[in-house]
Amino acid sequence: MADLLVRNIGELVTNDPERAGLAGVVREAAVAIVDGGVAWVGGQDDVPQEYRDLSHLDADGASVLPGFVDPHTHLVFAGDRSDEFDRRLRGETYEEIMAAGGGILSTVAATRAATEEELFDAAADRAGRMLAHGTTTVEVKSGYGLDIETERRLLRVAQRIDTHLPIDVVTTFLGAHVVPLEFRNDRDAYVDLVCGPMLDACAPLARFGDVFCDDAAFTVPEARRILAAAQHHNLDLRVHADQLGYVGAASLAAELSAASADHLDFATDEDLGRMRAAGTVAVLLPAVSFSMRLPFPDGRRVWDSGVTVALATDCNPGTAYVESMPFVIALAALYLGLTADESVWAATRGSAQALGLFDRGALAAGSIGDLVVLDAPSRLHIPYRPDSDIVAAVVKRGIVL
Repeated sequence: MADLLVRNIGELVTNDPERAGLAGVVREAAVAIVDGGVAWVGGQDDVPQEYRDLSHLDADGASVLPGFVDPHTHLVFAGDRSDEFDRRLRGETYEEIMAAGGGILSTVAATRAATEEELFDAAADRAGRMLAHGTTTVEVKSGYGLDIETERRLLRVAQRIDTHLPIDVVTTFLGAHVVPLEFRNDRDAYVDLVCGPMLDACAPLARFGDVFCDDAAFTVPEARRILAAAQHHNLDLRVHADQLGYVGAASLAAELSAASADHLDFATDEDLGRMRAAGTVAVLLPAVSFSMRLPFPDGRRVWDSGVTVALATDCNPGTAYVESMPFVIALAALYLGLTADESVWAATRGSAQALGLFDRGALAAGSIGDLVVLDAPSRLHIPYRPDSDIVAAVVKRGIVL
């Protein structure tokens, strides 16, 4: 943690509800960070005397935003699925590839065979690139082990990233990603394993418990049982919900007051109403639709339902090998029906709320001192220039990276 005065900001996006507009924009602004936290935000000419002698970062008239929060990733894995990507381009469906033993199961085989150091080196490289793109907090799931030993290894690797890089990591246990090959003829036995010994071993290493509840993964009754066991282990909940078809997973997430329901490509208006009432955040993942050439979820409908909306990369080796939150913001603005300001808010404040983190995603007194300086005069340039390396500098708890 450090002290820092960021000055000469042309456009400051605060996401502060006390300021006008969704983005809470302050022009000709400055931000004072003390002991890693935001101490003051205001006009360039109004900096209190006590902060004027802090170390300075000159934004040179650029736009400054809160650090991006990525609330849904599968960052720790081994192997390569570019061949699967090519097969989809040639017409095979994801379900056909999964049925043939590919998809998630091919990554499971490669990940089980990898050492912890190999997994850490690869995951740390991905996290480093995310940080360069402005992501200062990232959620990381297990789910490519599907046995006790490997699931624990994946969560340990995720925790090590947090201690080796200046990026905050939130861990999620996803032993219920799919049923592994060795249990294909006895699904109940695998659910028993997840609910019992696997959660006993993995829950101490995780903040959340998650289930892929969909036609190609776990049924609603199976997911309800696993999520209840996760709650018994004092884990908060998230759900991969209604991505490939409608099964009622979003309503299950609301029923159990999950922190988030993610994907939601087939969620109904009734599901969204239940999520709004439960306070369950909708995490939209447009990079999956982009990578798989599928219809994009109706982000406009989700936003207008009153549900809190978040955006995430879903960085994974099969369906969205994407590490850049600015690219996801551009997809949301161009294809989900969200405005630029809604997309930026969803990738910062909304995503922080999806992780239950209310000290970030905004720049106001009391927030942690995470911010991004753009190589642009306005946050509108993020979707306007979707192929640009648009992040000029990243500040993590007052330290310029």
